[in-house]
Amino acid sequence: MATSNARKKPLKDPNGGLTDAGRAAYKAKDGSDLKPGVQGPADTPEKMMRKGSFLRRHFATLRGPLVDEKGKPTRLALQARAWGEPAPKTEAAAAKLAEKGTRLLARYKETKANK
Repeated sequence: MATSNARKKPLKDPNGGLTDAGRAAYKAKDGSDLKPGVQGPADTPEKMMRKGSFLRRHFATLRGPLVDEKGKPTRLALQARAWGEPAPKTEAAAAKLAEKGTRLLARYKETKANK
């Protein structure tokens, strides 16, 4: 028996990012193994690398608007929430997130150099 669309789990989290079902659907389609965003502090080298890369990739060069015509955050801005960061509303706020990503990547490189 087929399930109705109403019973399907949502693929996108309304607060930003993908749900577990969304990551599973992406894996089935592309074969990629997406992990959920780093929510807490980036206190391990892997977390520093993942969160720093994400912040640089998404907020150093914006690929779209951060707010819609009603002033609500777009999916691009909401992605930051999935990674434990505030959703940026201005380009300056996005630049601060990108700078934080740069600092995290520098800390990650330091930990690799010290080993």
